[in-house]
Amino acid sequence: MSEKVLMKGAEALAEGAIRAGCRYYFGYPITPQNETPEYMSRRMPEVGGRFVQAESEIASINMVYGAACAGVRVMTSSSSPGISLMQEGISYISGSNVPCVVMNVMRGGPGLGNIAPAQADYFQAVKGGGNGDHRRIVLAPSSIQEGVDLFVDAFDLAEKYRMVVMIITDGLIGQMMEPVEFKTTVDVSTLVTPEWATTGRHGRTHPNIITSLTLDAAGLEKWNLALQRKYADVEAAESRLEEYLMDDADYAIIAYGIMARIAKTTVKLAREKGIRLGLLRPITVWPFPRKQIQSYAGRLKGSLTVELAYRQLFEDVQLTLCDRMPLGWYGRGGGVVPGPREILQAFEEQLLKGR
Repeated sequence: MSEKVLMKGAEALAEGAIRAGCRYYFGYPITPQNETPEYMSRRMPEVGGRFVQAESEIASINMVYGAACAGVRVMTSSSSPGISLMQEGISYISGSNVPCVVMNVMRGGPGLGNIAPAQADYFQAVKGGGNGDHRRIVLAPSSIQEGVDLFVDAFDLAEKYRMVVMIITDGLIGQMMEPVEFKTTVDVSTLVTPEWATTGRHGRTHPNIITSLTLDAAGLEKWNLALQRKYADVEAAESRLEEYLMDDADYAIIAYGIMARIAKTTVKLAREKGIRLGLLRPITVWPFPRKQIQSYAGRLKGSLTVELAYRQLFEDVQLTLCDRMPLGWYGRGGGVVPGPREILQAFEEQLLKGR
């Protein structure tokens, strides 16, 4: 049985990826996730893997693209402006139908911003990022332990759907220390090279060729339609939501990642005052857990979206609930993180005023 060890988030998440079978890492340093490539540089040779510090984020994502085409478990990590530089490569990978994992430890922006925690890359992760009609699965852990656990799912989902899986966290989770347990270790000897991989003919009469370039308009439309069918399958099967004290709730806070974790204390403070407040936490922010949240539309008196950004998560909540209940919003930006009582005050002012 594994034991808990005290680790910094960026290092624990790196170890989580290794335990999930990742043997190839290409990256470029940027705070607040520098400990991830540093850790990978030491651990990858120990497990028979490969680590390369590329000359830039653009180079690193294209190295990931090459390894992904070979059918191996590969990842990169960066933080907000670095992830921005990777968007073209992520689009190439998505257009080529190959799997990989990308981790974004978000920091304050826009631009270079600062190295404090933020969630302002939400739109980039779930709505934008790279050209063309492509999607990626986006997982949002609220603790170091959950992030470690989700890495196994991340690689499995990437391979199941042959697509990019992104794990979004923030500078707080990246830099804080917590006890963590590594519950699962994938036996890499059992991982099979897929038949589509560019590793030789494998008995075929022709080699595999992988590209995102399709000059024929009708052919590219056909390919886009195939991608959309895949994304529909992902939406139907893979959305995840944590429901905290929702059985008797009159109101809900909707938040993800570190803000959901902080909001749990807000929920407890509200219940001490006799307010039946609960929490809905999207674990997948794409696919967004619309049906699960919509099931509360006729049961709740209102909800408050809380985020370290300006109405980004809130936009998906609005689209999901379509004004079927009073909707409040509270957010901070630039690396400022609100406390539980600050959130409770915002909830009371917006949803309980005049009750």
